[in-house]
Amino acid sequence: MTQSAPTIPTPAAAAPPLLSVRDLEVRYGGIRALQGVSLDIFAGEIVTLIGSNGAGKTTLLRTISGLLRPVAGTIALSGEGGWGSGELQQLKPHQIVRLGVSQSPEGRQIFPNLTVNDNLRIGAYQRDDDLAGDIDRCHKLFPILKERENQKAGTLSGGEQQMLAIGRALMSRPRLLLLDEPSLGLAPLIVRKIFDIIREINAEGTTIFLVEQNAHLALKIAHRAYVLQTGQIVMADSAAALLANPEVQKAYLGG
Repeated sequence: MTQSAPTIPTPAAAAPPLLSVRDLEVRYGGIRALQGVSLDIFAGEIVTLIGSNGAGKTTLLRTISGLLRPVAGTIALSGEGGWGSGELQQLKPHQIVRLGVSQSPEGRQIFPNLTVNDNLRIGAYQRDDDLAGDIDRCHKLFPILKERENQKAGTLSGGEQQMLAIGRALMSRPRLLLLDEPSLGLAPLIVRKIFDIIREINAEGTTIFLVEQNAHLALKIAHRAYVLQTGQIVMADSAAALLANPEVQKAYLGG
């Protein structure tokens, strides 16, 4: 796929972006993992990032979350809806969560020796209000978590653990939810179920930035999409346009 400097697509009549990434560079030692990455995410969207393994997708999410520090560039969060705003690139992860950005990480990273409900409560560790309504919401989104609420999380199936990881991220009441490879290692039927729930979460008002190996499914549910190749954004368009793009089909959709 030919590299270029794509124009960042903007929804018609859009307000300023909820999240704006500009000229982001991240290094692992002497290796440039991200090279001048720029993208926008607008409130209410599902935006997906596709690319091959090693392209830098997880690195970008970890940098937005504050788990990695960029050597250059900015990550700006707007203050819409009464939330705090500012640049995130020098903040600690818990400060970023407090501003309304939460991540469900690759590999789920649940706490296997704690119960399902204790895992959910950990997602709200910075809150001091009543969590009952939020736990109830997670149980409604993922009814199996209600059935397993007192069961140790390590005994759950892979799909159930993924549901728990997403639920835990929702417990902080994020306005921007980062999802890293939610379909990884799961059976197709479970994957479709999880993607239906991702749509539902978005329909309820949560903006979603989705990194996903299953490019076809990701582009099916997203509004807009970016293609990351060797640490650089090489394509940016509506998800429908990229789904129909012959280069994308050949590189990522098996076309």
